Order: sequence, then structure tokens, then C-alpha cells
Amino acid sequence: MTSPERDPHPTEDPTGAPVEQPVGEEPTAGQPRRSGLRNPERAVRGLGAGTLSLEALVLLLAIQPIRVVGGDLGGAAIGAVVALAVAAVLLAGMMRRQWAWNAGTVLQGLLLLGGLLHWSLLGLGIIFALVWAYALHVRRVILG
Repeated sequence: MTSPERDPHPTEDPTGAPVEQPVGEEPTAGQPRRSGLRNPERAVRGLGAGTLSLEALVLLLAIQPIRVVGGDLGGAAIGAVVALAVAAVLLAGMMRRQWAWNAGTVLQGLLLLGGLLHWSLLGLGIIFALVWAYALHVRRVILG
């Protein structure tokens, strides 16, 4: 005995009651669009933390090549790079707090100001400011 074929997305159950719209389909008028993530806040926090962690790693790994190629990276500039990397790691661990996103934006501005110490820090600042802007965009789209 075979069962009758079912509509994969019924609008009513067998009793005639309306069925909720499955995730991934377009919402009807007046309903907010769902992201499809199980925990959107956690996903966005992970994006922010990952971005800041990657920034810290790149900053620390960039010290020696900048010293060798650029030659002008002094003790103050190295200290500033290390301080920015430490701040990025600390902020990555605090992404649950609302203010951490604003502090991450300030961190990008400080890295851009690091361009006054060495031109390559300005280049890194521009790259990571763009990446951070994209992370903020994704946060706004997912969380609304």
C-alpha cells in the first residue's frame, strides 16, 4: 500500500489549520525575513571575534617583514603594533558585550592612525577597516 504524495510545502495541515512557512522561503508581506541561522547572535559574534583575531595575528606577523623591508619601524611603532594586537585579542574575547563592536571600530581607526608611524600600517589599516565594515554590514543584515 503506497501513501499518497504530499505537497512538500503545504499551506494547510489535514485539519485545515494554517501551517507555518518553512525557513528559506520568501516571507509574506509584513513578516520579517529570517536569516535561517539557529543562533544568529552567536554567528555574528563569531564573525566579529574571528575578524579581530585574524587582525591581531596579521599585525604580529607583520612586524618583522616591516622592519626588514621598510627599515623605519622603531621601538614606538613596534610597541603600538603589539598594543593594537593585544587590544584586538581582548576585544575578540568580549564580543558578547554591545560596546565591543564600537571599540572594534575605534581599533580600526587607531590602526589607520598607525600609518603616521609607518606607511605599511596605513595599508593594513585600510584593509582591516574594509573587512570590519563588511562585518558590521553582515551584522546589520542578520540582526536587523
